[in-house]
Amino acid sequence: MNAKNVLHFAADQGAKFVSIRFTDLIGSWHHLTYPIAQLTEDSFEDGFGFDASSLRGWAAINESDMLLVPDAGRFWIDPFAEETTMCLIANVVDPITKEGYGLDPRSVAIRAESYLKFTGVADTIFFGPEAEFFVFDEVSFRNDQNSAGFSVNSEEGHWNSARQGTDLYPNTGFHIRPKEGYVPVSPLDTLVDLRNTISNLLGEVGIDVECHHHEVATAGQCEIDFRFSNLLHTADNVMLFKYIVKNTAVAHGKTATFMPKPIYGDNGSGMHCHQSLWKDGEPLFAGDQYAGLSEMAKFYIGGLLKHAPALVAFAAPTTNSYKRLVPGFEAPVNLAYSARNRSAAVRIPMFSSSPKTKRLEFRPPDPSCNPYITFAALLMAGLDGIQNRIDPGAPLDKDIYDLPPEELANVPSLPGTLDEALTALENDHEFLLKGDVFSTSMIERWITYKREKEITPLRLRPHPLEYSMYFDI
Repeated sequence: MNAKNVLHFAADQGAKFVSIRFTDLIGSWHHLTYPIAQLTEDSFEDGFGFDASSLRGWAAINESDMLLVPDAGRFWIDPFAEETTMCLIANVVDPITKEGYGLDPRSVAIRAESYLKFTGVADTIFFGPEAEFFVFDEVSFRNDQNSAGFSVNSEEGHWNSARQGTDLYPNTGFHIRPKEGYVPVSPLDTLVDLRNTISNLLGEVGIDVECHHHEVATAGQCEIDFRFSNLLHTADNVMLFKYIVKNTAVAHGKTATFMPKPIYGDNGSGMHCHQSLWKDGEPLFAGDQYAGLSEMAKFYIGGLLKHAPALVAFAAPTTNSYKRLVPGFEAPVNLAYSARNRSAAVRIPMFSSSPKTKRLEFRPPDPSCNPYITFAALLMAGLDGIQNRIDPGAPLDKDIYDLPPEELANVPSLPGTLDEALTALENDHEFLLKGDVFSTSMIERWITYKREKEITPLRLRPHPLEYSMYFDI
């Protein structure tokens, strides 16, 4: 697509406004909205000026001026705007150098795809993420100096089994027990119509849904799978997917969250990342080795496993992420690979014998991550494995959670906290700097922000559970 195509689309749709969208360092969408007349062919070269100093983790006040340069390859009509509004995804560009801003996540993804082609290893990497989420009927939380707490509710939640029903909201007795929510039919699954609506809207904005279903946890855990694509396009899709899910839920009087572990004692939400390398239209991960993999695929796995402690600083980037990454809830905390074994950090799906479907699934990521940065980091780790022929060792086809302690002690594991993951990233990030995909300053900014804005505030606050454990001590 080019600028003319975008402008013709806007005219055909009767667009009155254009929303220019971009992603901050942490992974949230932002936008500026302009009357449609402000969008011209020159806009796709000159961009729109804006102040980046107030965005999380971004420019200092003395270097705040940036440009939003729209990508003519991605546009759609916002299904939630009252006035007809066309949306465009933009890259953040330094106005002086005219290059992608070093802290712009989308620019990182673009550089990663360019580096892949430069290596000659492959020309395309495909990603297929499985982003899980919760849909609640209501949520409240507070963090004051003298009080703290949260409350969530879902009609599906097992804690409503004893609720006193009313004429308006009768208690039907159909509630999902903890860890028993995987793919039930209605009336247990109360969200099928909502997921249908979300799926239809995703199709309208260019995201092809393959399947949707209820997930394992009680209280409205869902998954909607959409078709894989290249790194940049898939990261764009994740951002748009989250926007559609959240706004559709609100439109139906509910709320959706991609927080990895919102409920104690039940499964959290992951974002397993399927990935495969291709060159000249041919798949490169199919071969005659373990689970039908090629030697290249095994080396790619070796890179993922070697760098996994550092990778999760991006892929599982919140303090809450490590309440999901614990044994017992299908969480891949141990660094191993296996065919079919979902307790391994890397799984090789065995649904098909076709070489075109041969891929690997990296399971630690969760949907709180910034997809541009996460996908780029996974690619760089895999490429490092290929370039340095990193042997992943023997596969582990046993259920890791049932291994005896002496055998489990030989299986390395992920960091247990975000702070540990950030330390791992501090000590292991040279592979990210190849091809100038990541910069040292960007990595340092990420680590500093996470420690100052997330880890320290949590560490300094008394927890409600501490009152239960220690008040009478």
